[in-house]
Formats: sequence, structure tokens, C-alpha cells
Amino acid sequence: MSYLLLTLLLLPLVGSAVVFAWKNSTSKYLALGFAFAQMFLSFYMLANFNSTPTVDGVLQYEINYPWSQFIKSNLHFGIDGMSMVLLLLTNILTPLIILSSFNEKPGYRNTFYGLILLMQFGLIGVFTALDGLLFYIFWEVTLIPIWLIAGIWGQENKKIAFTTKFFVYTFVGSLFMLIGLIYVYIHSASFALTDLYNANLNASEQTVIFWFIFFAFAVKLPVFPFHSWQPDTYTYSPTQGTMLLSGIMLKMAVYGLLRYLLPITPDPILGISGQIVLVLAIVGIVHGALIAIVQNDAKRLIAYSSLSHVGLMVAGIMASAILTVNGTLMIEGGEGALVQAFAHGINVVGLFYCADILYKRFKTRDIRQMGGLAKAAPKFAVLFLVILLGSVGLPLTNGFIGEFILIKSVFDYSKLAAVFAGLTMILSAVYLLRFYGKAMFGEGDESVLSSAKDLSGVEFTVLASLAVFVILLGLFPQPLIEMVNSSLKFIFTSMMN
Repeated sequence: MSYLLLTLLLLPLVGSAVVFAWKNSTSKYLALGFAFAQMFLSFYMLANFNSTPTVDGVLQYEINYPWSQFIKSNLHFGIDGMSMVLLLLTNILTPLIILSSFNEKPGYRNTFYGLILLMQFGLIGVFTALDGLLFYIFWEVTLIPIWLIAGIWGQENKKIAFTTKFFVYTFVGSLFMLIGLIYVYIHSASFALTDLYNANLNASEQTVIFWFIFFAFAVKLPVFPFHSWQPDTYTYSPTQGTMLLSGIMLKMAVYGLLRYLLPITPDPILGISGQIVLVLAIVGIVHGALIAIVQNDAKRLIAYSSLSHVGLMVAGIMASAILTVNGTLMIEGGEGALVQAFAHGINVVGLFYCADILYKRFKTRDIRQMGGLAKAAPKFAVLFLVILLGSVGLPLTNGFIGEFILIKSVFDYSKLAAVFAGLTMILSAVYLLRFYGKAMFGEGDESVLSSAKDLSGVEFTVLASLAVFVILLGLFPQPLIEMVNSSLKFIFTSMMN
């Protein structure tokens, strides 16, 4: 059934080319059609996916064709549980992100939608590539369309400054990763993922490679202190660009940490390098949350909240990795990170869309100038609250189980570290409920509220769809946990060996 993965990989590329050539106002419907076809294909592949735990994380829908014998690289793609979770996230969010743009005035051109589909192609390549060189190529493919989306449709007076910073940070980070992967390749039989895992590297070489590759992932996530590009980029990019960056693109780095960094360089995790990363992640948790509390710009507030939540994912992964290389197999941090990555993608896309809806009603992102919208827009008030509570991590919402597993993973490593990591749940309630209260309750501008409308059909469809996933994953998280179990056992066991 490898043809299904080939179709999944190539459909957005073909769709992108068609939409680029389709130069009329119906291009958005064409792009949406391709995105929905991709989503339905993902659900079909999920229905035929075997989630039964195995010893070695068996690959499914595998494609493996010779590409270059000279550089020993193959066109090797496949799906395991870890890939499937992130493919589902990508292909669920992409049509919703496209649909969310339908109310924009003036409407976006075909180029905008072609770039979104091109980015979807790159993301699917990242999550399915089983060859180090292919992984890097698709990693870079995703950078081009999001840079153009931010640069062309970003806030006019800010876009040169923030897109330049974004490009420099991410491109330099990618070059460090490329250097690291090439060095590992030189000491292994080929670019095949399993050969990279078995590269002949001593402890000193592993430490250098660890930091080279980690730097690329730390920028993309981002991890403190490599985050200075993020607030401006999230704030001044068009809403759909921000959704792509925060909802899907940063998950590439979560995936990269688990798929590449940990099994290729396990030795530094046992030493001070792993502890440094864990400390940076926890600092990011507290730093992002404290800054979010004092933010008045709605998009900037959500950007810093994302920094805090991502820090918890990294902390959980590193805590389990340190325990594993010390001889105690512990995959819970990886499980929590992947479940939380899926939940965070749903929640942060919803929050940024809510911020966009608020901006359209109040003509400002300053939450101090909002207020009283709940009475005028009750449907929006309910859906906004559901998504916000998911991000807070309320029990029975999608954000709870992942955060709980991650905090437990950190607790297993260090009780003191868990105290600071656990602040994310407390502080997120502070800044998100403050955001909601300022926007939805209190006394607002009557001249604005008298003409404010509740959700349009498009807005309701997008938010209601996201709210369904908030509740579904909160009630039934176990299928996702079981899906990633075998992949993570294989990765963490390889670190012990």
C-alpha cells in the first residue's frame, strides 16, 4: 500500500502547482478541495493503520527507491505511530487554515493558497522521510513558503524587519543541522536513518553533533534563549501564516528531537548537555508564562503562551531521555510530548483565530480596548472558552492529559524541576482567563458592540471543528498514546543500547 503514502506526499505538490496556475477568484475553493482530499486520505490511511504495539516500531506504507548511490541516499519514506499523529495534525489543520481565510477582505490571491499547499508538501516530507538528507531537504522546503507568506502578506510597516530576523535565525539553525548530519553520515554507512543511529561516534563527537543539531530544533520550537524571532513573527504575520507556524511547523522540531537527536547522540544526554537543555526548557516555561501575563497585544500573548507550552514538551522529552540513558527505560516524556503536540496544534490555531475574530470586531489587538462581546456574540463566547480551556489544560479537554504526563515525566527525574514545570498549568490559567475576561466581559465600547455580529458561517465552522477535537481528545486520549508507543519504545531502547 505504498502508493497511498506516495499519493499523500505528492497530492499537495500537485495541488500547489494547479492553484499557482489557477489565476482567478475560485482558487481558494480549489485549494480547499485539495486540502480536504488530503485530510480524507489521511483518515483512510489511519483506518488501515495497525496501532498494535510491537518491539521494533514497524513501518507501514513504506517507500524505498534508490536515489543516489554516490552519496548513499535513498528516497525512503514510511509511517509509524509517531509520523501518523503529526500527519493527522497537519492534514486536519491545513483545510481549516485555508477555510479561515475565506472572510478576509481583500481576499488572498491564488499565490497565497499555492504556498500553503507547498508548505503542506514539505511538512509531510519531514514527517515521513527516513533518510537524513531527505529530512533536511524537506525541512528547508517548509521554510520558503512560510517566509514568503509572512513577507508578502505580513503587517506592512513591520514585515521587512521580522521576516529578516525569522529567515536568519531559521536558516542559520538549518545550516548547523546540515553540518551535523553530514558529519554523522561520514561516520556511518549511508544517510539511511538506521545507519545514522549506528554511526561510529565517540562521546566528544556526539556532544558537538548534539549541539549542532539541537540548535536547529531549538530555534524552530523555539527554546529559550533562541526565541527572540518568535513574538514578532507570530504577531505581524497574517493570521493563517501564524497558524501554520505555531500549529504545525514547530512540531517538526518536536519530531526531530525524538526521531534524530536522541538516538543519534545519546551520550551527551547522560552528561551535562541533557541537563542544560532541561534547564533551558524550564526557564522557557516560566519566562514565557510570566511575559504572557503582562501582554496586552492578543497575538503576542498567545505567542508567549506557546513558548511556555513548548518548553514543557522539551522538558518532558529530556527528563525521560536522561532517565533512559541512565538505565531506566522511560518513554512517558515522549508520549506526553506527542499527545501535547497534537493538542497544542489544535488549541493554538484556535486561539490565533479567536484573536483574529476579536481584531475584526474591535479593530485592535489591545485587549484593554475590548470588552463585553459575550453578550453580542454568545456562540463565539462558548467556542472561544472551550478552546481556551483546552489550552489551560482543564481535565477532560485535550490539553490536560499531555501536560499531566509531561509533568509526571519531569517529576520522575526531579521533584524540584517538576515544581517549576508545573507552573505552566497555573500561570496559563492566569494569562488566558485574563485575556478572555478582558475581551468578553466587562464594559465595552457600545458603538462597537451595537454593530458587532456573532460568528459567520465560516468562523463557526472552523471554531466548532477545533472545539470538537478539544473535547474528543480530552475524553479519548488513549488511541493517540497507543499509536506512538511502539515508535518511542524503539527510539528510547536504541538510546540504551
